[in-house]
Amino acid sequence: MYQVAVKIPDAVLHDTHMTENQSEQLAKKIVAMHYYLHLHISLVYCAQIAKLSEEDFIKYLDENHISISNFDYKKQFQEERNNA
Repeated sequence: MYQVAVKIPDAVLHDTHMTENQSEQLAKKIVAMHYYLHLHISLVYCAQIAKLSEEDFIKYLDENHISISNFDYKKQFQEERNNA
């Protein structure tokens, strides 16, 4: 598994009233959402990246006005099956 580190200035955490953990979680969710939306990575993998259950990741997408019905799940399922 590959890890990415993001440095966020203390002033940003102070200004946003976020803890380091909250900021880290936000970064994971944003990366996962980008992979899902723009690179069509599976919902399962993106939920893992975001450190959320599939259900919670779907809710996060919905909160950001992203519909999961826009993707070709038959094709996605076949690709995941072939990669297993």
